Amino acid sequence: MDGDIHSPPLVGVKILDTDEIESCIADEVALKPPDLCIVETAHGIDLGEVVSRSEPQLALFQGKGMTYRIIRKATEDDWRAYQRKQECAVHAWAFCIERAQERSIPLKLVRVHYLFDGTKAIFYYTAEGRIDFRELVKDLARELRMKIEMRQIGVRDEARMINGFGTCGRKLCCSSFLRAFEPVTLAMAKKQNTGCNPSTLTGLCSRLKCCLRNECDLTDQAVENDEEQRS
Repeated sequence: MDGDIHSPPLVGVKILDTDEIESCIADEVALKPPDLCIVETAHGIDLGEVVSRSEPQLALFQGKGMTYRIIRKATEDDWRAYQRKQECAVHAWAFCIERAQERSIPLKLVRVHYLFDGTKAIFYYTAEGRIDFRELVKDLARELRMKIEMRQIGVRDEARMINGFGTCGRKLCCSSFLRAFEPVTLAMAKKQNTGCNPSTLTGLCSRLKCCLRNECDLTDQAVENDEEQRS
């Protein structure tokens, strides 16, 4: 079929509580940072904050996983409802820690996230290997009277959720604009002549800094430009 094909308007949305940044179709909803919006995700209805609609930022979102739909712009009532769920999450956190200790379940709880529509509570945790938390899930379901999901995450995801500032003085890349974690290697650090001091190469997650990969791409581009100018 002939005719112009226009890409749907996209915005980068950070889902509150999880700090996951998702690409979302805005349709007719006029949004700009830092507007709040109601988003339909793979897990359910959630509340998110628009973090970007600029082309450089959206290039990070394109082609990485599914694109979600923004239902509408959030209202003050939505924000108050979110705050009430935050209070419920505090209780859920304490109850989960108590039951996990009683059952000797070796997990480190990172965050409890109530979906905005109240259908599910997601418990993010880290642990050494796989653990059997079936009885813990039964305890949580009886107490909270909703669907429970236990989601194991890695140390890089934990750093994203906890948030903080890097040695550069800026907000962590993982919690500010990165949507997906890409592999980072020592070879990238060596290419940039950064040395091999762990204290300068590792981030708050004790893994190689994500910016090493970003800056490596810039270094490669600078080398290519320099070679073109010389030729």
